[in-house]
Amino acid sequence: MPQLRPSRILRELRQGHNSTVLKLNLSDPRIVELAGLAGASAVWLCNEHVPNDWLNLEHQIRAAKLHDLDTIVRVNKGGYSEYVKPFECDATGIMVPHVTSAEEAQHVVEMVRCHPLGKKALDAGNMDGLFCQVSLADYAKHCNTEKFVILQIESPEALEKVDEIAAVPGFDMLLFGAGDFSHRIGKLGQATHPEVVAARKKVAAAALKHGKYPAVASLYGQKDEVLAEGTRVFTLGADVLELGSAFQKLISDFGGSSAGLKSDSIYRSR
Repeated sequence: MPQLRPSRILRELRQGHNSTVLKLNLSDPRIVELAGLAGASAVWLCNEHVPNDWLNLEHQIRAAKLHDLDTIVRVNKGGYSEYVKPFECDATGIMVPHVTSAEEAQHVVEMVRCHPLGKKALDAGNMDGLFCQVSLADYAKHCNTEKFVILQIESPEALEKVDEIAAVPGFDMLLFGAGDFSHRIGKLGQATHPEVVAARKKVAAAALKHGKYPAVASLYGQKDEVLAEGTRVFTLGADVLELGSAFQKLISDFGGSSAGLKSDSIYRSR
């Protein structure tokens, strides 16, 4: 009998372990496999800022599953299909950017969770339902227990409402976006500025208070501090950044010239 795949990140978190995520801007499924071979818990794929298409996204998700690698798809903010279709491609989780209210959080839950948590429209004829090879009951249970939803807190407006947002049942994680938050308060790229750090701590505290997992987009050299705040899901870097750094080092070591990357890149974790 076919078996639905459980989430690796949820398994790690339930066992008290940390989870590692690598952000991928490039769309080649082979890069997903490299992330899996490196031992990451998940890859972060992007439909918000990256010109990915649905068929290629499905190929990336399929490549991830070869290595028991979860896939998190940051969705285009908006319509129902943008939220549901990544799950139907068998993504393990979605990340919804720029959430600013409890009402919006509740709307997301209603779209992607099955009864009694939400009102998801059922179509088990895709990879997430093993093409109707499992029962609807098992499919619905799996949607609610082995798929996860991440909401991003990225603005002062969202920070003001973060306790109300965190209290909404049916989602799993709050991820603080230091890049956009620092931009919004006039501290562009200053992820370790005291105002940004205070906001990150407030998001983590709200998440823990309401039984959610805190997550961060990058460590910015603050691993011990972020761990102490209760965060257990960490994005460690991005393919374009690491590949760019490696190429520049090769040229520099050979004796050529390299302009170098800015040290305040929003994906830099070291």
